[in-house]
Amino acid sequence: MAILFQSEQKRFTLHTKHTTYQMKVDAYGFLLHLYYGKKSDGDMSYLLTYADRGFSGNPEGAADRTYSLDFLPQEFPVQGMGDYRSPLLCLRNAEGVYGCDLRYKGHEIRRGKYGLKGLPAVYASEEEAETLAVTLKDEKLGLSVELLYGVLSESDIITRSAVLSNDGGRDIVLEKVQSACLDFVSGDFDVLTFYGKHMMERSLDRSPAGHGARVVGSRRGTSSHEYNPFLILADRDTGETHGRCWSMQFVYSGGFKGEVEKDQYDQTRFQMGLMDEMFAYPLAPGEDFTAPEVIMSYSGEGFAGLSGNLHRCIRKHVCRGKYRDGGRPVLLNSWEAAYFAFDGKTILKLAGEAKELGMDMVVMDDGWFGERNDDHAGLGDWHVNEKKLGCSLRELSGRIHGMGLKFGIWVEPEMVNENSELFREHPDWALLVPGRAKVLSRDQLVLDFSRKEVVDGIFRKICAVLDDGMVDYLKWDYNRSIANVYSHTANNQGRVLYDYVLGLYDFLERLHEKYPDLLIEGCSGGGGRFDAGMLYYTPQIWCSDNTDAIDRLRIQYGTSFGYPMSAVGAHVSASPNEQCGRRTPLQTRFAAAMTGAFGYEMDPSGLSEEEREEIRRQVTYWKKHAALFHNGDYYRLTDPSEAAAAAWAYVSEDGKEALVAAVLQEVHGNMAAQYIRLQGLTPGSFYQDSESGQIYSANALTDMGLPLPVMFGEYGSYQCYLVRLGEEADGK
Repeated sequence: MAILFQSEQKRFTLHTKHTTYQMKVDAYGFLLHLYYGKKSDGDMSYLLTYADRGFSGNPEGAADRTYSLDFLPQEFPVQGMGDYRSPLLCLRNAEGVYGCDLRYKGHEIRRGKYGLKGLPAVYASEEEAETLAVTLKDEKLGLSVELLYGVLSESDIITRSAVLSNDGGRDIVLEKVQSACLDFVSGDFDVLTFYGKHMMERSLDRSPAGHGARVVGSRRGTSSHEYNPFLILADRDTGETHGRCWSMQFVYSGGFKGEVEKDQYDQTRFQMGLMDEMFAYPLAPGEDFTAPEVIMSYSGEGFAGLSGNLHRCIRKHVCRGKYRDGGRPVLLNSWEAAYFAFDGKTILKLAGEAKELGMDMVVMDDGWFGERNDDHAGLGDWHVNEKKLGCSLRELSGRIHGMGLKFGIWVEPEMVNENSELFREHPDWALLVPGRAKVLSRDQLVLDFSRKEVVDGIFRKICAVLDDGMVDYLKWDYNRSIANVYSHTANNQGRVLYDYVLGLYDFLERLHEKYPDLLIEGCSGGGGRFDAGMLYYTPQIWCSDNTDAIDRLRIQYGTSFGYPMSAVGAHVSASPNEQCGRRTPLQTRFAAAMTGAFGYEMDPSGLSEEEREEIRRQVTYWKKHAALFHNGDYYRLTDPSEAAAAAWAYVSEDGKEALVAAVLQEVHGNMAAQYIRLQGLTPGSFYQDSESGQIYSANALTDMGLPLPVMFGEYGSYQCYLVRLGEEADGK
């Protein structure tokens, strides 16, 4: 059993393969957190301390002044019970009074992993997971809270969510709902967050968790380019291969808040959940509210161990569908090849180039529908512009399929231009505050996906296109943030942003059910909605609109802490790069892009025959090692913001094969040799370079490293495929 309950002590212990999580119900009915760390047996209640701490208040019924929730570690801290740290739950009752008093009422342990109504969540079979449901209740208010814990033992993953139910006779308004917290009674920690901007997402920031609060989040209605809904708390000396670290990852694509607060007693609270700004959710009698899920993991072996846990969880227990385990097509996208200036002949020409170069699919990006010849008009008019294409979508798709290729298109279903048939017909379908000046972004407005009739109307239009066009792939884009929050049908505008995300998920779930073979790639100006919630519906996400190989090294480095590389959309683009003007060798652009879900973003017709031949070799190489790229364990070997060479490796789960890649970011005269220390190899074994025949000791490669060859010129790259001696690797 992964979940144990000691009834006399009212103590819950959750075991995974390498970790233990423990909590207890105390004498007053409060659910206290005890421990989350290295796998351990026994009672961790000794970690609790009690003392009269002055201004730390005491709940009614406590025996003396030494008992206060202001310093005790808790599982679901709430406002109004004398805990002045940041709570998970703030609410007001029908009279406008804040606070609640949640006490233990019961629990249930069941096989399998819980699901969440209308929300994405980690999934697992009954053999892979167990669920603990703990019920807390405020009897006077009539509020029940079911705390859900999912335990995936082999994956070293624990998930958390909460379902709030109004069992009373009066309305309640929820003003803050978060899903999980970890209270540490001691420790000196760093906080790792992943910040950025459009075209430079998920840069690592590591800073001490000092007294006060470290807060990141998104007020944009999406998870955002600016901060990712993924945080790590780590000991100050933790590195890639050593030290303790804990993570929280939000399975949600809307606004979020992550907080780390060190209090006056040097205790640290780590928590995550919904953004509370522009949130005031009414809960009428008989209604429920579900807090989105948080994925938690712990590693005592550094960030590499933590990332490995999360990568495997997302690959196997979040992503779904036909392409979950691999088989992704190598694609050629039309955007940087033609932008809006294309017709059917242009797309067919690109398809011919893709076929000749060994690729699997061509994608027709923005500009194929309505009066969409620039980004000022046409969004919302999801009917094919046959005059522009010179044919129907079915005819174009049929000719591409006739070449032996798959066919994909770009859509942005959540948006509308004012210059569109849809907006002229349904202006109330857009999120706009009556009587106020509107906020435009990219000349577009956001459709009100909190309304079922809007979701249904756009769903029908997109399905008509998919049915007629024989489409294999959908690039789902989202190119602005939400500013004007107003729905014409909402009884409270504080519910709109949450309900909007539910509408998005409803749309995507119906697509998943109706088109099980359709590959959907998420996108929001690149990585503006790169989160575990979207990965439940779209097994890959366009990592960034920035395709520059050198910038991508840093973007993908930060992304890799929480997300598997199989989820990272990455393309080889033209040089000089169209976003920053940097010139990089074609082989280096491939080295950076092969890391993820692979493709090309260029017009191949202008390439030399030598470059074309190189692309053929790249496609062949990627397909040869695709299973390793998709399912192998990914290791960060250097930090590209500090090291002269950015390096990483894939190692098969059985350690039988490894692929090492590096890009030299600096070049100098008489430059010192660069040694890359490997990770993940089988200790005591030997590996052979499949190209040179050189044999290496795994221990030496791990301890001293692999010397990179001397490279001449800027931004050289290197790949090395190693096979463990005595084994026949799948990719050999």
